[in-house]
Amino acid sequence: MLQKCEGIVIRTTDYGETNKIITLYTREWGKVGFMARGAKKPNSRLSAISQLFTHGYFLVQKGTGLGGLQQGEVISSMRSIGENIFLTAYASYIAELTDKCTEEKKPNPFHFELLYQTLHYMNEGYDADILVNIYEMKMLNVLGLYPILNQCSVCGSTDGHFSFSIREGGFICHRCVDKDRYHIKLSQAAVKLLRLFYYFDLSRLGNISVKDETKAELKKVISVYYDEYSGLHLKTKKFLDSMGQFRNLL
Repeated sequence: MLQKCEGIVIRTTDYGETNKIITLYTREWGKVGFMARGAKKPNSRLSAISQLFTHGYFLVQKGTGLGGLQQGEVISSMRSIGENIFLTAYASYIAELTDKCTEEKKPNPFHFELLYQTLHYMNEGYDADILVNIYEMKMLNVLGLYPILNQCSVCGSTDGHFSFSIREGGFICHRCVDKDRYHIKLSQAAVKLLRLFYYFDLSRLGNISVKDETKAELKKVISVYYDEYSGLHLKTKKFLDSMGQFRNLL
């Protein structure tokens, strides 16, 4: 039976000389894989719709095993991402993070909207560093991680100057920092943004302007927290970090 869905291509794998297996994150069904027969042929009607990051409508044949992609209609090819090596690296990390954190056939329309908005904003030229940080913070709950960002993780106080404690799993106030000598010092701006990224609705994003030193603080906290608690080791993250080092040399 043919069915239609709205989805974003988050992974492609070559299969034989002319075929692809594509993984979609769909609004209706969550993460699903499909065989796109002949998609690697240049004149194939499935060539455009089966490109990484493509947002579109997909007509598919679903079965007990791997379904088949029959045809599709491109809504957006995310062209700006595909034409920029740095944006491609950011978007590839977003896609792999989505793939590794989500289970097959578990629909989550809110997560679909988050993925779409993140890639759409990135394609429109919004700050990719900030978009990645927001996405990483939003994915923590999907991973079963709930950092304490609304109060001190030791005493529960909501006022004072906060640092971040990896050991305690959240903010730690100036009165409790001696409980964790490895705490990460944070500026007030970084504290505010970590909280904002975790709680706020991405659809309300305006043009956030963040200083480079604040970006460095955010990246450090989020990266160390992921390393400690997520269990993920993503190739795209390593590549993205190396791209960042390369960009700093330019």
